[in-house]
Amino acid sequence: MNYNDKIFAVAPMMDWTDRHCRFFHRQLSRQALLYTEMVTEQAVRHGEKQKLLGFDAGEQPVALQLGGCNPQGLAEAARISEDYGYNQINMNVGCPSDRVQGGHFGACLMAKPQLVADCIAAIRTTVKIPVSVKCRIGIDDQDEEQGLQNFVETVAKTGCNTFIIHARKAWLQGLSPKENREVPPLNYDRVHRLKKSMPHLHISLNGGLVNIENEMHHLEILDGLMFGREAYHNPWILAQVDPLFGATQTPVKTRREAVEAMLPYIAQQLALGLPLHRITRHMLGLYHAQPGGRMWRQVLSTEGCKSGAGLDVVMQALEVVEAQAARQAA
Repeated sequence: MNYNDKIFAVAPMMDWTDRHCRFFHRQLSRQALLYTEMVTEQAVRHGEKQKLLGFDAGEQPVALQLGGCNPQGLAEAARISEDYGYNQINMNVGCPSDRVQGGHFGACLMAKPQLVADCIAAIRTTVKIPVSVKCRIGIDDQDEEQGLQNFVETVAKTGCNTFIIHARKAWLQGLSPKENREVPPLNYDRVHRLKKSMPHLHISLNGGLVNIENEMHHLEILDGLMFGREAYHNPWILAQVDPLFGATQTPVKTRREAVEAMLPYIAQQLALGLPLHRITRHMLGLYHAQPGGRMWRQVLSTEGCKSGAGLDVVMQALEVVEAQAARQAA
């Protein structure tokens, strides 16, 4: 099967997928669609825009995920974000945290499909870039079949044709955000049925995906895969993406090449006053399950947090992990 027209994405993850994480992930895959952390529309409109929205052009393509429930506010935030150069606007209708619920957005909006449609319509009339929705298959006691169908059909009437479905319900009371990622059972078949019922829509699957090659069978029906925590904790899996999704070559062939590709960027950010650990914390999983991986993490974690830490710490960690690998191979 040809996967050239399919999408692989790294999910938006709070406190993780910041600009430095995305730049690192981009060294491993040129084709993956990367997402920002969720940013509220109020923060975009009233906050420090460069801090919230700034990113390196080398990260492209990047989608900005917005949170909110005010159509006009979301539209204005989307316009500002488009001006910053983002490739896509995504609306969060999946986060179940108490803080997000308190703002009346995120997963609780699955109970208000017409409001989501109003928000999407306002965004789409304001920006020229694509607009998408990331949601769950339902919330609380909502019927997974009719509830999801009604939600997607209502929002799709705005002309929005891209939906990323986290294949779990969200329980708004009684489960923490972490538990909401693990406790409700996965229902991939429900996402497949959604696509079959509305084949004209672009439907991507999210939730519980850990092995890219093992998950490619979903693309016989669906249009995309979105990996979350596995891509963060074990980022080397992203090196598989480009060949599987139609590229003729990968940006890097080894983990060392990935580290070396980061060095100019790290040097640039250090010169701007950024502490080393703000970047290297996203690189801790590069040697996941590899000889010396624990030492790699230890050096970056302990030495990288010290005042004045620089590129020498990264090189020290690289030397340690390669020495350990050599000893085990001998």
